Amino acid sequence: MNKAIVIGSGFAGLSSAAYLAKAGLDVTVIEKNEDLGGRARKFQAAGFTFDMGPSWYWMPEIFDNFFSDFDFKTQDFYDLIKLDPGFKIVFKESTMEIPSNWEDICFLFDKYEENGAVKLNNFMDDAEKKYSIGLRFLYNSPGLSITELLKKDVLFNANKLQLLTSYRKHIRKYFSNEKLISLLEFPVLFLGTSAKSAPALYSLMAYSGIKQGTFYPIGGFARVIESMSEICKQRGVKFFTNEQVQKINIIGNRVTSVSTAKQNLKTDFVVAAADYAHVESKLIEPKFRNYSLSYWESREFSPSALLFYIGIDKKLKNLEHHTLFFDEDMEQLTTEIYETKVWPKKPLFYTCCPAKTEEKLAPKGKENLFILIPISAGLEDTEELREKYFRITIERLEKYCQQKIVENIEYKKSYCIKNFEEDYFAYKGNAYGLANTLLQTANLKPRIQNRKVKNLFYSGQLTVPGPGVPPSIISGQLVAEEIIKSIAKK
Repeated sequence: MNKAIVIGSGFAGLSSAAYLAKAGLDVTVIEKNEDLGGRARKFQAAGFTFDMGPSWYWMPEIFDNFFSDFDFKTQDFYDLIKLDPGFKIVFKESTMEIPSNWEDICFLFDKYEENGAVKLNNFMDDAEKKYSIGLRFLYNSPGLSITELLKKDVLFNANKLQLLTSYRKHIRKYFSNEKLISLLEFPVLFLGTSAKSAPALYSLMAYSGIKQGTFYPIGGFARVIESMSEICKQRGVKFFTNEQVQKINIIGNRVTSVSTAKQNLKTDFVVAAADYAHVESKLIEPKFRNYSLSYWESREFSPSALLFYIGIDKKLKNLEHHTLFFDEDMEQLTTEIYETKVWPKKPLFYTCCPAKTEEKLAPKGKENLFILIPISAGLEDTEELREKYFRITIERLEKYCQQKIVENIEYKKSYCIKNFEEDYFAYKGNAYGLANTLLQTANLKPRIQNRKVKNLFYSGQLTVPGPGVPPSIISGQLVAEEIIKSIAKK
């Protein structure tokens, strides 16, 4: 039986492990942290439960496809609730709630722009085509050959994908109202890159988040991780937690074993689902690397984040499960994240209050509040800076909620660049991976297979398909399929 070692237990690592085990490989997952899940871990403190990372459940087909491949349905593991409203946006002088019902969304667009519903339907018809084509491409494109871009489906639909048109320009073909434009731009700003740098292809994210809707898995994203790990364990996957890989041992052009402080494990294949740059710079010798340190330095990274996990001894007014604060200048923030790369003068931020949907996540009558401030990767990270931005954010929250918050805080934890580096070895403390720019799309992303070491593969947010939970699940599947193909060729 062929053996495979997967380094890292985030979505990509668990996906890869599950598919490899299904194909009959003897699979071991090595995780440096105490809990499985990578950025999707959870923690509990003072009676509050917090998801540490992902909170937006979009592109539900990808989760469904994963469970279906193992003869399950998503609902076999967790209940999925469609949020209504899906989310709220707070502007300087007004708010906008995004309903779950499509007709209500169309009515909302008509309120903000003449013929807004007609324009929205045209925009979403186009976005749905991109979504359909994009999903087929993601599942069939490991990024190992340029011929993937020459497939009939891709060539026939090349114009529809609009890879050479910016997402911002694409949106403004349809809409002129700045609030509607902000609504449509936010997915790429908070989750990848600036709207002016992202290809129009990424309207597919707006289709999923607005047309399909925003969902919540009962138990949070940690429950999704638990579900995937259950499938792995059913297939015989072994897990080692609290164990850090120190070296990937290579003889000739093949990995022979993986060393930790506790043991040396022989293997036939390695899937590095940990930070790609860390694996190459710390775990293998320079002569075996796909990319130099200067390569990583030249990449454009999506934002990092300053996070706060807060337990509050009362319910907060005016906040939804998801609330986005666009009450300051979005253009200035975009410039500060992607161009000048400085701490924002007037940050935008996002709050999540999951206990509004799942009450057991906080003691009765209390709130578990998650705050995310997008910032540029690689910034200075000090306790003084964290506290400065905590005060800025809380003051705006208190004003919006029309109630005191600081004096009601029972628990508070911050998490920023240093923590991303310590916990995940994240390059420059990035939170999401590489930005979704044209020059970092599809085959232009880092390769999933080592060019010099035949049985060393890479998976996760720094390779294809890219950042985000659904793409990471696909990434693990793509790597597993390449390994299975290589075994079949033998």
